[in-house]
Amino acid sequence: MQSSRGALVGAPLLRAALGLGLGPGPRRAASEAHGQGWLQPAGYDTGVKVYNSRTRRKDPLIVGSADATSWYSCGPTVYDHAHLGHACSYVRFDIIRRILTRVFGCNIIMVMGITDVDDKIIRRAREMNVSPTSLANLYEEDFKQDMAALKILPPTVYLRVTENIPQIISFIEGIITKGHAYSTAKGNVYFDLQSRGDKYGKLVGVAPGPVGEPVESDKRHASDFALWKAAKPQEMFWASPWGNGRPGWHIECSTISSLVFGSQLDIHSGGIDLAFPHHENEIAQCEVFHQCKQWGNYFLHSGHLHVKGKEEKMSKSLKNYITIKDFLKTASPDVFRLFCMRSSYRSGELRHGAQGMARRPLGVAPRVWWRLGLPASAIDYSDGAVLEAKHLLLAATAFVEDARAYMRGQLACGPIGEDVLWERLSHTKGAVKAALADDFDTPGAVDAVMDLIHHGNRQLKAVTKFVSGDSGSATLHSVVEELVRFRLKVRQFALATGEATREARRQQLLERQPLLEACDTLRQDLVAHGISIKAC
Repeated sequence: MQSSRGALVGAPLLRAALGLGLGPGPRRAASEAHGQGWLQPAGYDTGVKVYNSRTRRKDPLIVGSADATSWYSCGPTVYDHAHLGHACSYVRFDIIRRILTRVFGCNIIMVMGITDVDDKIIRRAREMNVSPTSLANLYEEDFKQDMAALKILPPTVYLRVTENIPQIISFIEGIITKGHAYSTAKGNVYFDLQSRGDKYGKLVGVAPGPVGEPVESDKRHASDFALWKAAKPQEMFWASPWGNGRPGWHIECSTISSLVFGSQLDIHSGGIDLAFPHHENEIAQCEVFHQCKQWGNYFLHSGHLHVKGKEEKMSKSLKNYITIKDFLKTASPDVFRLFCMRSSYRSGELRHGAQGMARRPLGVAPRVWWRLGLPASAIDYSDGAVLEAKHLLLAATAFVEDARAYMRGQLACGPIGEDVLWERLSHTKGAVKAALADDFDTPGAVDAVMDLIHHGNRQLKAVTKFVSGDSGSATLHSVVEELVRFRLKVRQFALATGEATREARRQQLLERQPLLEACDTLRQDLVAHGISIKAC
């Protein structure tokens, strides 16, 4: 199944279909950069400096091609509903993808692997008395619906594990042939970690220590990890040269990514909990299979979503999660997106939050968390934080409505220094782009936009104009005028924050949100009576 050059079954056809060509990937610069022997790629310089987990520093983001930037994203294991912890990671990387596309000129080719065979899937299927295939299909579709509801762009292509078993077997055979894996009498195949020597640990800098192994384990060394698992009674399986079985977890992503992108990958993304051992093992597998010095030039990891006040991430195992569907019953996808944008994608610290001791994710040793050089804390989820994002979005929407009404001549107001506003707009554009070029600093970009809105609102002090239906009564007309005038004063008070600091303005806007919501409700109610308030 594997050619003498180690190509994967069907790979050239798939690469051509995605517009990636059939030739070798881009060359890397000859000079070797500091940071675990990292080689700076040659190609298109995006102008972005990105925090790279491989080097634990900000590096210039240089991709092989602006026309076909390769990005592999670890997808879900489809055995249950997705929750806000998953949503936070996928939304953050969707934001980065859009930034690279719209601001920095990259055409992203994104591949996402779907794990549709796994211990959790098999166990859950037994509990529900359904087949693992039916369960996986159900929750895969559920996941895709959730992503669409969150307005997340779909990847260029989804690839399921179960539809690529021959390619996975071929990949494992290639690793065995090169002397880095071995099969056992029980039908298992393991990666021989000692064969990597000091080349293992490019993300975390350490090799795994001994772990508790069953007495009957057939590994040579406790730190070796499974590439192929021998079938157990009543489990789904596939035939292989080593007997019936199914793939290990880490080998899936290595195979799927290589199937599309070969030995060169620009960007690899996932949650911080995947950095070790999953991504570390992917690197080991791919570099021995492809016989390359560097597979995956940039590793981007997102921080966890924590339940406010608790030292734990939101997860299914801890039963402390909120499903995406339940969240979207109370807030819009735009609100959640702004909530995510108000903190760095690789941590949860709000822009002006205090730096403290590292709050590590469950399952990631403190040493690993520190070695990755990630910021101190995960993002805290709370109703208050979501409410604040909702209020900021309402303020931005109201400003846009007022600005459009002014441009149409529908908003009567005092003298406006348009030259000052144009200058501020130009400055804001530059500030936003500079923030996004600095490791996708969305909090800085949001701050710049909210500053523009703050100064704009100070100039757009409207004098109310409204269009009323035929009331048939001068008295009623006067009453409506007074009502609308009162509403305008309330709204202007809610939006006015004076010369307060950014944090003080945010707090004031949060406290005054009920006033803005009441104004919006009144405006909508008056429409039912034939009265339309224009942009106020």
